[in-house]
Amino acid sequence: MNAARHTPETPPGTIPDDLVALVRRAAGNWPDKTAWLFDQTGTRLTFTDIDRETDRLAGGLAQLGARPGDRVAVMLRNEPAFPLLWLALAKLGAVLVPVNTNYRELDGGHVLRHSGARFAVAAPEFTGLLRSTGLERVLTPDELPAGDPPDHRAVSEAPTNIQYTSGTTGAPKGCVLPHRYWTTLARSLVDDFPSLTERDTILTAQPFHYIDPQWNVAAGLAAGATLVVLDRFHPSTFWAKVREHGVTWFYCLGLMPTLLLRQPRHDDDRRHRVRSVMASAIPRDLHADLEHRWGVPWYEAFGMTETGGDIRDRPGDHRPGSGRIGRPIREREVMIADETGRPLPRGETGELLIRGVGLMHGYHDDPEATARAFAGGWFHTGDLATMDTEGRVHYVGRTKDMIRRSGENISADEVERALLLHPAVELAAVIAVPDDLRGEEVKAFIVPARETTPDELARFCATQLAYFKVPRYWAFADDLPRTPSERIAKGKLAEHDAPTYDRAAGTWL
Repeated sequence: MNAARHTPETPPGTIPDDLVALVRRAAGNWPDKTAWLFDQTGTRLTFTDIDRETDRLAGGLAQLGARPGDRVAVMLRNEPAFPLLWLALAKLGAVLVPVNTNYRELDGGHVLRHSGARFAVAAPEFTGLLRSTGLERVLTPDELPAGDPPDHRAVSEAPTNIQYTSGTTGAPKGCVLPHRYWTTLARSLVDDFPSLTERDTILTAQPFHYIDPQWNVAAGLAAGATLVVLDRFHPSTFWAKVREHGVTWFYCLGLMPTLLLRQPRHDDDRRHRVRSVMASAIPRDLHADLEHRWGVPWYEAFGMTETGGDIRDRPGDHRPGSGRIGRPIREREVMIADETGRPLPRGETGELLIRGVGLMHGYHDDPEATARAFAGGWFHTGDLATMDTEGRVHYVGRTKDMIRRSGENISADEVERALLLHPAVELAAVIAVPDDLRGEEVKAFIVPARETTPDELARFCATQLAYFKVPRYWAFADDLPRTPSERIAKGKLAEHDAPTYDRAAGTWL
């Protein structure tokens, strides 16, 4: 059978199944140890500080009227208030709705309305956007009151997040993530490879509205490790920060490895304390170069917002450049299946299916999409893979109509819907085109209703969508190829010979 479950030798630890108990345990085990260090401001918080401050914030939110089950939107950059609010909401029994700080009226408004958020906490520059959606109350972190901690008992399967992610079609979907989602991921990083401990210093450079810094927080609490938080990813100074803070382990994804490798070589490249790196979608042709330059192994990992951390490469299986992403963690079972959901023989390519504990509960307010995603009791990833005779998974590609640009998932349908809001657009289709630097770029095919220009449409898109979703390439046509059911035949668009405008270069190709 083309399915596998990995069982590491290390027995499970005593890591609890909910975030509240995880915070209490960390404060009890490592009270005065630095838990978080925010590089930009130098702010340090101990594990005791985190427990105390989240109690205070949970009490203050309760004073404002937040109750268990309420959704609270948070639109902040990488500052202590974001993870503190997340854990405070968990203590209250409320649900965090992270809002991407690049979102604008269309995509941001959808997240706020669809989630049903009642309250919001935001940096001053974002309060106008949030207030325009009719929320009951929008506050900055400085306006939050203090209060006594609420008397609430956390339940491992209770939701902690509605985490929005771009799906294959339509607007971003809200993944309902429970406590156990985070603790399962954290436990796997402590009890299994890379075996994080209180001797580790880990680092995150991604924005907190993504899941990666959040699970880094959970992993640090579980291990007693110090988490260093950068304001964002800066390729030119990243390794200097790694050396400065004595980082021993970090995770990166998307374009980050490529951008790091393109930085000028430095005599200090190998002068660091990093013992291993975990990354997703490591460029196969660059994998060996990454390891040689910094003298440390880079291990592939696979996960999704819907499922957490699922498959991981390990020292015994490590082979740079092979496309091998490893074996499932203890709490996961994976299967390679045909289009009917039946297992395929080892070595054959099919869809990667996942099941286990600590997955999302489903898509918020979308039972049909949830049913499709979990058809047959397995989560359907939409990714193609193979499994070798040893149960190791090899990544092949995607089946989804989704563009992966610099690590960002972009729904083609969402960009199309934004374009169709412009009066000059009669028909729009968006596809991915290969790009050496960003993996994929966004290309829009437009059937105009009146005279317009790519720059006009790009400026309009920038008012509706995050900047990274705005198409780089533009082509205009009298019509677009159709299927018999009158859908746009996207598979034929790559062969379309209409002149293409490159917005980055400012020229027609």
